[in-house]
Amino acid sequence: MQENIIIAASETQSHCYSMVQSTWQQQLSHAIRDPQILCDRLGLSHDWLAGAQAGHDLFDVCVPEAYLNRIAYADIDDPLLRQVLPLGEEALTPHGYVVDPLAEADHRPAKGLIHKYAGRVLLIASPNCAINCRYCFRRHFPYSDNSPSRAQWQEALDYLRSETTIHEAILSGGDPLAANDRQLAWLVEQLESIPHLKRLRIHTRLPVVIPDRIDDALLNWLSTTRLQKVVVLHINHANEIDQTVVDACARLKQAGATLLNQSVLLRRVNDSVSALAALSERLFEAGILPYYLHVLDPVQGAAHFDVPDSEARELVAQLRDHLPGFLMPRLVREIPGKGSKTPL
Repeated sequence: MQENIIIAASETQSHCYSMVQSTWQQQLSHAIRDPQILCDRLGLSHDWLAGAQAGHDLFDVCVPEAYLNRIAYADIDDPLLRQVLPLGEEALTPHGYVVDPLAEADHRPAKGLIHKYAGRVLLIASPNCAINCRYCFRRHFPYSDNSPSRAQWQEALDYLRSETTIHEAILSGGDPLAANDRQLAWLVEQLESIPHLKRLRIHTRLPVVIPDRIDDALLNWLSTTRLQKVVVLHINHANEIDQTVVDACARLKQAGATLLNQSVLLRRVNDSVSALAALSERLFEAGILPYYLHVLDPVQGAAHFDVPDSEARELVAQLRDHLPGFLMPRLVREIPGKGSKTPL
């Protein structure tokens, strides 16, 4: 078995890590899961280490090599680093920031299933992610109670069969593509046997953080399903899209998937007109249409990322002067109990 080849970086040399024929599973298993290693690999001062450890104690750090390669060396303000570096601010508990900001616990009629909106349901296809984004609204989600075995999936599948108004199944997580292809192929086969289901939507960050995930095994089951396929990626900054991501997206499109993107508006990551405009342009170059720009869900541990609604509206108003309409993401907030996303 070939392991990742690591080329050490110095303070005067950009870090560079090369992977030789490593599978996506190997890349995931070798992801950085120690805040000190993350800081050392990126040339960060140990002044940041205490805060990084404090944040890690609340929500584990996880950064795969393929994503690490796109982070600027020794730059604490790098917009990709800001998304994955634990900080001491995560221990703050300001009013209104809670562990279940979208009240998903109120909408789980079966294990692994969330039904909030008419016509579609969300399935927790995997409890795992390939990267732990510090602003994740599910960072406190009880995955241990929502990770069904094949036998336990039957309750959710029976629910889908009985609800004939449901036309779309959304695979989520965690990240659904962190599950193995045998399990995903089985689940999709069960879904496509339900006559009233028309669409399969997959919400994933794996094609971005480990592009090698889009391999032949995945494309085999994805390309053969009768269900219309929509893959919703999660990309917040143009620098996340390198050629490996572009190639992965091309493979998904060849399999018949429509590609959309959801971003989160994040302080010190993409809270400028220039960053948002560059993101939309780069997405379109990669064959991805901007879809939603979410304001931050008020999850405990992420308040330092917040951009007030008034500022968000002004940014989007200015953004319209720089982009054609088809590259404008819709600015939205998700409000518990509402029947859809709420435009801002």
